[in-house]
Amino acid sequence: MSSVNREELEKLLQALKKGEIEKDTILKKLGLKGDPLTGLVMATWGFFIGFAAVSLYGPVAKNLKHILGLSGFLLGLLVAAPNLTGSLLRIPFAAWVDKVGGRKPMLTLLWLSVIGMAGLSAMLFAFYPNLEPWMYWLILLFGFLSGCGIATFSVGIAQTSYWFSQKDQGTALGVYAGVGNLAPGLFGMVLPFALKALGLPMSYFIWFLFLLIGTIIYFLFARDAYYFQLIEKGFDPETAKKIARALGQELFPTGSLVQSLIISAKEKFTWALVYLYFVSFGGFLALTGWFIVFWVSSYNLPVTEAGLLMAFGFSLLASVIRILGGFLSDKFGGELMALVSYSITLIGALILMFSSSFAIALTGEVLMGIGMGMANGAVFKLVPKYVPHATGGAAGWVGGLGAFGGFVVPPILGKFVDIYGKAGYAKGFIVYVVLAGVAILISLLLMYLNARRKEA
Repeated sequence: MSSVNREELEKLLQALKKGEIEKDTILKKLGLKGDPLTGLVMATWGFFIGFAAVSLYGPVAKNLKHILGLSGFLLGLLVAAPNLTGSLLRIPFAAWVDKVGGRKPMLTLLWLSVIGMAGLSAMLFAFYPNLEPWMYWLILLFGFLSGCGIATFSVGIAQTSYWFSQKDQGTALGVYAGVGNLAPGLFGMVLPFALKALGLPMSYFIWFLFLLIGTIIYFLFARDAYYFQLIEKGFDPETAKKIARALGQELFPTGSLVQSLIISAKEKFTWALVYLYFVSFGGFLALTGWFIVFWVSSYNLPVTEAGLLMAFGFSLLASVIRILGGFLSDKFGGELMALVSYSITLIGALILMFSSSFAIALTGEVLMGIGMGMANGAVFKLVPKYVPHATGGAAGWVGGLGAFGGFVVPPILGKFVDIYGKAGYAKGFIVYVVLAGVAILISLLLMYLNARRKEA
């Protein structure tokens, strides 16, 4: 508990309310640190350095496939590995934020990712290029650990929300998601050039150092919202809320996230939205790693050019256009934009499936980036509309299980390579044709139900 007694605290709060003292006076008295801007910057930084793991194995997949003698399925599993932990850990770690704030959960995920990158770097320095087939499973394990950083998304969302007022949260979360989502595309673009200039072991060692230094920076400068700092100092929840509210904090944990998860899990609309996000965001995560493999293996492009094509033709494009998807959903409705977005995705997948030239295939990739990016913006506009009584829990299921698509899809794409050989890289996009087709049917059903609701 702070050395400030209750009577003195009441006087300070009254003086602040009357404008007789500045907020900084109370912050110094109670030993509180941080502000909304720092909170946003550090949450975004933590998400950015952790989310880059989406691109962990895509740029080196062809090398590892050759050295380890991997089947297409095992190659797809390796590319997808970070997305398993990165998706499933989102839900429990989001719940943990409501108990202790975002700093501890974020640091836990980042340190696990650091351990994964350290193990991978050490193995590459010790054995590359003389890797043995059994080492595949260690490399896979390090991928799972490194992928823990991807789960920082849900932690940073909550951490940012607690710092900002309701009227400013939309802008803050837009900056957070927009900047953080750029990481896979940027890393997927830069890593191939590093591989060419520095070699595989040194490139991943530099990535490890970046992640380690980035985690230390987060440790030094990140702060939880005032309520959680006060709880840490020994204040009871009601007093902590009173002080934090006087300091400008508006959002507080209700302790009902677990209950919200249970309620939303019983709602059929939750699972419809989980599927839609599985196709768009899970599909986005899967292709961020897989498109580099596709370009290198199908068109014999250098990995540097493949990385640029993935970044500008898909990953960065989808991240930026997500903002447009949200804007258009506000204007025309999320149901309509979901229908349009998944239709564009389906067309892109068909083009890639039957592509016979580089230019046509690139057109398909760009269309898929546009469709998936816009769909990502549309889906989360529908969550509070269809599950208003348990929005937090529904968002947890949609964000966590939807991202699981990033783990499920690549091994299936790899299986097509096992069956059809080189032609399987293109044929595998029938997976997205089917996924997008079902998403279109669900979008049409939601449009129909929405029209019925308006008529009633």
